[in-house]
This record gives sequence, structure tokens and C-alpha cells, in this order.
Amino acid sequence: MNLSHIEHIGIAVKNLDEAIKFWENQLGLKCYSIEEVKDQKVRTAFFKIGQSKIELLESTDPEGPIGKFIEKKGEGIHHMAFATDGLQASLDELAGKGVQLIDKAPRKGAEGLNIAFLHPKATSGVLLELCEDPNK
Repeated sequence: MNLSHIEHIGIAVKNLDEAIKFWENQLGLKCYSIEEVKDQKVRTAFFKIGQSKIELLESTDPEGPIGKFIEKKGEGIHHMAFATDGLQASLDELAGKGVQLIDKAPRKGAEGLNIAFLHPKATSGVLLELCEDPNK
């Protein structure tokens, strides 16, 4: 498996517009993209910092994964994502090592990336996402 860098850190927020103001006004970062990912029931906002990004996640449905996360745990870090080449091969390798996967095959995520999640039970309680840019 070839992990190249932390692609992004996902942060669950109750109000995307208010959260964007903090990241821009207090930290001086610039939101460069806001997008809705309908099948994940979420709106996202992205900030670039070095080679990595911050992804703010606002639920569009209380029954969606971010809505349930906020209800259970409140706002905060939701997941960490790593960039990889050969996402399906990485998933197959991890499955072969007995790692519990949420996604056995890549699916479309924000910014046009192919994504897949590893189950937190297999990663010391951290929801990990693997991302691959299909245009590379």
C-alpha cells in the first residue's frame, strides 16, 4: 500500500457557514470549495493547508452519518483521510490482513475523489478514509 500524505482531516460541524467564518476570520485560511454530497447527506467546505486539507462537514439530514455523529458525540474531528494510489488494491491488501472495512470497494466522494472507509474497530477508534484521485 502506498500512502503519500494526509489528504484531509474531516470535522463535523452543526453550522457550515458559521464554521467557515472561524476558519477564515480567525485562522486566516480561505475556503476554496463548498459542495453537497447527496448520497452521504452532507455539505462540505474545504481549506488547503500545505499539502493537506481541512474538510468541514455539515449534515443535510439528521439521519445521515454526520447527523448521527453530532447527535452522539457532538461537533469535532470525524475522520482522517490518507491519499493513496491504487485504492482497490489497498482495500484488498487490508482485507487480506484481516482489517475490518466499511467499504469493500471505492465510491465517489467530495472533490471527485474515490474514497473508502476503514472501520474504527480496526484502527484504535479512529475512522480512517483512503482517497484516490482518479485523474492522476
